[in-house]
Amino acid sequence: MKPFQRRILSWYKKNKRDLPWRKTTNPYRILVSEIMLQQTQVDRVIPYYLKFIKKFPDLETLAKADKKLVLQHWSGLGYNNRVLRLQQLTQILIKNKKSIPQTAEELLQLPGIGAYTANAVLAFAFNKEVPVLDTNIRRVLMHELTLPEHIDIKKLKKIAQSYILKGKSRLWHNALMDYGALVLTAKKTGIAPLSKQSAFKGSDREVRGFIIKTLLKEKRISINKIKKSFPEKNILSIAKKMEKENLIEIKKQNITIA
Repeated sequence: MKPFQRRILSWYKKNKRDLPWRKTTNPYRILVSEIMLQQTQVDRVIPYYLKFIKKFPDLETLAKADKKLVLQHWSGLGYNNRVLRLQQLTQILIKNKKSIPQTAEELLQLPGIGAYTANAVLAFAFNKEVPVLDTNIRRVLMHELTLPEHIDIKKLKKIAQSYILKGKSRLWHNALMDYGALVLTAKKTGIAPLSKQSAFKGSDREVRGFIIKTLLKEKRISINKIKKSFPEKNILSIAKKMEKENLIEIKKQNITIA
């Protein structure tokens, strides 16, 4: 165990990535980065993160912000419902006069936060000794510890927990992430990720992105106009899902920002 830990940390000291969210332990800013990084590559996230934090530097600013302005600063990252849940989360905390929770139980009660994001916030913001198993860390542990590719996730979490350096959870997980991203890549190890993002072109995500980008420039867009751009898609079905997520409103075949 110790030689493995020393090797990873020694490598990290010389090769760590310069990422803006690693320059802070502010839990709000860590949370923003984690929400942005869901299903999105690091290089794409960096400029959006810097722009977003500059405009919405804290819980209060985001909670009070106009929805359209928030979407404007998110547009292009995709999965726009992520930022609406993030804003809803800040509004809940401000209303209850609370800050970002420091326990998984409390974090999991907030919109948009799952088990991985909860542990990531605990580790990177509060240095809590909890396992953070993103695709890179999972791959490093499986390769270095010669674990079976279809290992039970609960078992893997226990193993990951046992390797966390006391008082150095933040450092350890950052080091593992970078080692996986830069050295033990999926191509090099042959270890496939648990899930693979579907193609964007021709997907419902492309339609959703088109709708939001249009509404950030115009007050409304007709369903018929969208159909002309995506004749093969069920536009009304996609729009109704977006309406349920409180992204848009549909009135008489016209769509507006909710």
